[in-house]
Amino acid sequence: MPALNSNRLRVGLVGCGDISGVYIDNAERLGAYEIVAVVDLDESRAEVAAERAGCDTATVEGLLADPAVNVVLNLTPPRAHASVSEAALQAGKHVYSEKPIAVELGRARSLLELADVSGLLISCAPDTVLGAGYSTARRLVREGAIGLVTSGVAFMLSSGPESWHPNPEVFFADGAGPLLDMGPYCLSALVSLLGPISAVTAITGCAHETRVVGSGPKEGKRFDVQTPTHVSAAYEFVSGAIITLVVSFDVGRHTLPHIQLFGTDGSIALPDPNTFGGPVRVCAKADDVWTEIELDPGYKDNARGLGLVELGAALRADRPRLATGATGAHVLDAMLATLRAGESGERQKVDALSIG
Repeated sequence: MPALNSNRLRVGLVGCGDISGVYIDNAERLGAYEIVAVVDLDESRAEVAAERAGCDTATVEGLLADPAVNVVLNLTPPRAHASVSEAALQAGKHVYSEKPIAVELGRARSLLELADVSGLLISCAPDTVLGAGYSTARRLVREGAIGLVTSGVAFMLSSGPESWHPNPEVFFADGAGPLLDMGPYCLSALVSLLGPISAVTAITGCAHETRVVGSGPKEGKRFDVQTPTHVSAAYEFVSGAIITLVVSFDVGRHTLPHIQLFGTDGSIALPDPNTFGGPVRVCAKADDVWTEIELDPGYKDNARGLGLVELGAALRADRPRLATGATGAHVLDAMLATLRAGESGERQKVDALSIG
């Protein structure tokens, strides 16, 4: 495995969309990586990001050939994730990719194989699982605070991003939708708590065949919806737990919880898996009182970039990781199986071994 030439990862950022800003801003704060080059098909957007990061713009070819870059941060649109990550690995760079790791399971598995034979690491968002909220939750579950987890529910519901995002079409394209866009937060959190998924059943739907851009220079433009926008699924875990997940771009308002797990000795209420903090609350089976648990030490605010911190620590000391490419591939496997289950009406198996 390539050694690091400095105490910080030297990161080449590919894709300067909205999410890139927090990775750039957190570089100095987290102290484990620095952005040394940025690339985007939109040169003006790359220039803005480069100024924010205090680095130069580059071409993809130039960035991949630069010996100063040891990690590629892949923030491209989902359908480009696999090809950009593959090129980075072939160039001898470690990879941290936004979710999903790919939109086709075969491509995801090929990336894992390429990384393995090349002696490189590939990690995948979300790194919210590394925050204080879910670190605390894992400890509580591991210690048996609610006994054996037997079931649970998870919800990530909204009316969709078209009202505020200037380029919302990508969220409604094949390979996206609420499941592949928001599902990784819930499923990655659940897998970190309960282990791998073994099977899924699902019902999927779509409330609107077209949507309208609500802001920015394309405001008023109508575009086609190419993927289910409401998914209701039941996941069977190897541990025996059965978790119901509902994700949607068709819900305006609700009062449903983020994630709740039910065990033989009690229940635990967990925070939004798209955040790093709390609250985490526990209720004993025979009690009516929910107790908020003090969070373990760690980041509680928006700390996107922790996955890069974890990657750097693993490179220096061969430490285990949570935000791995293998977990990203397992979550992708589960999500694609969910879409097949919704289309076929039949229970679909998930490769529990794909988590690694």
